[in-house]
Amino acid sequence: MNMLKTLAIGIAALGLSAPAAMAEWQPRKPIDFVIMAGPGGGADRIARFIQSVAEKKNMMSRPLIPNNKGGGSGAESLIWLNTANDPDHTILVTLNSFFTTPIRQPDLGIDIQTFTPIAMMGVDPFALWVHTDSGIETFEQWLEAVKAADGEYITGGTGTGQEDSIVFAYLDNAFDLKTKYIPFDGGGAVAAALAGKQIMATVNNPSEARGFHESGDVRPILVFSDEQMDIYPGVPALKEKGHDFSYYNQRAIVGAPGMSDEAAAFYVNLFTEVFNTEEWQNYLKTEAMSALWMNPEEQRAYWNLQMQVHKELLAGK
Repeated sequence: MNMLKTLAIGIAALGLSAPAAMAEWQPRKPIDFVIMAGPGGGADRIARFIQSVAEKKNMMSRPLIPNNKGGGSGAESLIWLNTANDPDHTILVTLNSFFTTPIRQPDLGIDIQTFTPIAMMGVDPFALWVHTDSGIETFEQWLEAVKAADGEYITGGTGTGQEDSIVFAYLDNAFDLKTKYIPFDGGGAVAAALAGKQIMATVNNPSEARGFHESGDVRPILVFSDEQMDIYPGVPALKEKGHDFSYYNQRAIVGAPGMSDEAAAFYVNLFTEVFNTEEWQNYLKTEAMSALWMNPEEQRAYWNLQMQVHKELLAGK
């Protein structure tokens, strides 16, 4: 599956212009800024960084209040948003569980096309991480270690049937591996578990593993981007190993169903401003993310495409 095709819509130039006229609507109370994962993960870090930028630059008369709801592989946050009492004051920071959880849990009754597209802030690549004490320095050594463990090699990731488990499932199928996967509520907990040797490998995003990487506890041995990443010189991409597979985590802002057009316009304007700040552009660089701005119409098309892509991935195609 060539995931590059899924990222070809609406890549932004840095000179994006905000909507021509500032929406007259203004929030009347603090904004419920729901995070689709637990503390410490990529979505959590992004939400709190955006909160700090908006506060620093006095972009809002009412604050964004981060609200972690990562239970059930993000089902908790989807239900929360879907049943929001005040749609105009409820927004969500998403990852790819925005697609996978409704597919895997149809009884939730979630139709993502009823949600309100606001902003695509960027995409996050994945890397395969091991503890430095493992002695594993290459992907080939990792394959040998997993096979030698004979089904007892323990991996971990955020949730079940979502981003991290999809990547490990691909590796298991592509290289005929048997691993044991342990789900966690967020990328921060996953990274800490590897650093603490509770698990043997993860596929954390760069931002989630950065602290433990800088301290020398963990090392990347493979990346799932379309090519090698500047931040990890010499670490190969899976595509170099003969497998046409890359995978990225969306970092997007979504509004509740039933949000008014006026409120939606306000948030589109707000997050356009945030996207164009020097702070956010620097954040993309330091966290090894890629810019991928989309307007609301492009986001809906992207959602349709990603739902199809993830149905195929979850089916093992």
